[in-house]
Amino acid sequence: MQTNRISFVIPCYGSEKTIEKVIDGIESTVGDKNPFEIICVNDCSPDGVYSVLEKLAKKDKNLKVVNLARNFGQHNALMAGFRQVAGDVVVCLDDDGQTDPKDCYKLIDALDESADIVYAKYPAKKENPFRLFGSWTATKMGQWLCSIPKGVVLNSYYACKRFVVDEMIRYENAYPYLAGLQVRATRKLKNVDIEHHERTSGRSGYTLKKLLNLWLNGFTAFSVKPLRFATFTGGFTALIGFLYAVYIFIKKIMNPAIQMGYSSLMCVLLFIGGMLMLMLGLIGEYIGRIYICLNKAPQYVIRNTVNIDEK
Repeated sequence: MQTNRISFVIPCYGSEKTIEKVIDGIESTVGDKNPFEIICVNDCSPDGVYSVLEKLAKKDKNLKVVNLARNFGQHNALMAGFRQVAGDVVVCLDDDGQTDPKDCYKLIDALDESADIVYAKYPAKKENPFRLFGSWTATKMGQWLCSIPKGVVLNSYYACKRFVVDEMIRYENAYPYLAGLQVRATRKLKNVDIEHHERTSGRSGYTLKKLLNLWLNGFTAFSVKPLRFATFTGGFTALIGFLYAVYIFIKKIMNPAIQMGYSSLMCVLLFIGGMLMLMLGLIGEYIGRIYICLNKAPQYVIRNTVNIDEK
C-alpha cells in the first residue's frame, strides 16, 4: 500500500528495560522512508517506564507520550493512543520486544483493496501455556461473538488503514473491545507470517483477572449471543426437567412401591438453581455495564502528555 505518514501506537506497562529498544527499532526501520510518529501510552506502569519515555521524548519530537492517571488496561490505553494519531496508516505493537518493529512493512505492504487490517501470525509463538490459552480463547471468542472470519488469527501486532481507527474512536463507552470495534468497521482482514521473539525482560502484564475482564468486555459489549445462549440453555433445561418428570410419573404408576429418590431430587434442584444463578449473573453483568456507561465512566483519564499539542 502506498502510504505517507505512519503512526505507531504502543501501550506501555512494565517495560522499563525494553521500550527504548522497541523505539530505536522503529526509528531505524522507518528512517527516511516515511514521515512517522510514535505514540506511547503509559498505562500507569509500576516501574520507571514513564521516566524513560519522558527522557526519550525530550530528545525526539516524533515520540509522543500519553501518561494515564491509573491502570485502565491495554485496550483502553490503545484507545487513548488512537485519539492522538495523525498518520494514514496505524501500526500497533507491544512494548516487550517480542514483536520486532523491523517487520512492520510486511504488515503495511499487505494493506490493499482486499485488506483493511493485517495482523501478524506467529508460526511459533514464544509464550507460556497460560498466555497461549488466552490468545486462543480470544480468537475463538471473536469468531463466535463478532463473526471474525475463520482462519484469521487476531494479535496485538497489526497495521490498519486510518478510516478503521477513525471509526473505532467513535466508541466512547467504558469497556472497549478492539476486535469487536475493528470488525464493526470492516470485514477485510488478513494475516501475514511474522517471527515471534523470546521475551528478554519482565513478564506478561495479563493476569487471569485481566483476561477475564477482557473476555467479559467482548461478551457484553458487542453481542447478544450470550443472552440467546442463556435462553436456549434455559429452554433445554426446562425440556429435560419436563421429560424427566413424565418419566418419574410413568414409572411411579407402573410400580407404586418405588421410593422417591432424595439424591436425584437434590441433584436436579442444584443443577437448575445453578443454571438460574449463572444466567441471572450474566444478565446482571449486562445491566451493570449499561448502568456504568450511562454514568459516563471514562475509558481512561490522562494525567499529562509530552510532545502533544493540548489543543
